[in-house]
Amino acid sequence: MKYLIALAARSAWNRRATLSLVVFSIALSVTLLLGVERLRNDVRESFAQSVSGTDLVVGARGSPLQLLLYTVFHMGEASNNMDWSSALKLASHPLVEWMIPLSLGDSHHGYPVLATDQRYFEHFLYGERQPLRIVQGRRFQGIFEAVLGGEVAENLGYKLGDHLILSHGTGEMKLAEHADKPFTVVGILARTGTPVDRTVHIGLAAMEAIHLDWQGGAPIPGMSIPEQYVTRFDLTPKTITGVLLGLKSRAAVFRMQRTINEFHDEPLMAVLPGVALAQLWELLRVGEQALLAVSALVVVVGLAGLVAVVLAGLNERKRELAILRSVGAGPRHVLALLTLEGLALTLSGAVLGIALLTVLSLGLAPWLEGHYGLTLHAGALTPEEWQLLAWVIGVGCLASLLPGLRAYRLSLSVGLTPRV
Repeated sequence: MKYLIALAARSAWNRRATLSLVVFSIALSVTLLLGVERLRNDVRESFAQSVSGTDLVVGARGSPLQLLLYTVFHMGEASNNMDWSSALKLASHPLVEWMIPLSLGDSHHGYPVLATDQRYFEHFLYGERQPLRIVQGRRFQGIFEAVLGGEVAENLGYKLGDHLILSHGTGEMKLAEHADKPFTVVGILARTGTPVDRTVHIGLAAMEAIHLDWQGGAPIPGMSIPEQYVTRFDLTPKTITGVLLGLKSRAAVFRMQRTINEFHDEPLMAVLPGVALAQLWELLRVGEQALLAVSALVVVVGLAGLVAVVLAGLNERKRELAILRSVGAGPRHVLALLTLEGLALTLSGAVLGIALLTVLSLGLAPWLEGHYGLTLHAGALTPEEWQLLAWVIGVGCLASLLPGLRAYRLSLSVGLTPRV
């Protein structure tokens, strides 16, 4: 076996230029396959960490997934609002440690506007339980002050002290504007890679103030309340979109969920973020599997290139193999030699693919985390990745048998017969 390995190594070295391309092709295929698997898992984990530390998302009764998408990801539309009095009762419940009120419905150049209070900056966590961080300015304090997410400030070119006008409703189409009550940018949040980056944050009182002279989603004809007079009105919200709850004990989460679902004042619904996200990923499973299947096909193409190159080289190696058989090497030795070469190429491509994946993970991790909030791990392979790698090596070993069987059947006389 030792002399076969040495012979295979020398033979491969003599054809190093061609085989290097084969190894690189397999390496790229392995990198793509493992990269898709790693990215798929990391995207799911990062998506789940868009809000961390929150035990329950509460809103009007309806679809759990719709409630989560609207309150956390600011996607879709809210079916109904919940009363502010109900939110206050939940905040005072013995099992509740903190409550973050959320009110949505307006936008600014397509970016959602979120009305909340100081508890949002104190208790909202994302990723690995990381708090929000203001990189410029401060939190909003006055009524017509706004704190921008990192993406909003960057894409729209806002800086501290700039003024902006909110639009009624959501979406990018031209909507009715609250032009008589502009907001001043007083703070810009650090990028988180979560929906926070794409959000304009204002106070709950501000949301009420800009709608004092509105009714039924439109301005009241002939009525306009200047911004300097809004403080004369009660700006306590009557309804909000939902709340985020943090409990004193995670063990009480199901008990609190049952309490909210049986709330007597109005029909409410409490959603566990992890459970709702699991339902969302079930809907996306087909896309995940399709992406993984495409990567697997790329690996098959790479291994097919290996078989094609080795088979094509057999025509040039007929005399070499025949000489080996003439000096005592049996057909099984020839079969083993070709199989060892193919397996060595597959293993080399796999090792190089892992190295490429590690380098790309280390290089892209800071950029992905800063722009998309995606925490890409660059450590050891996961059990799932090892399983995929084992499949690649196994299929490569089987593919290597094809050239070996072809060489096994080569006739000694054909190999030694001079060409005319």
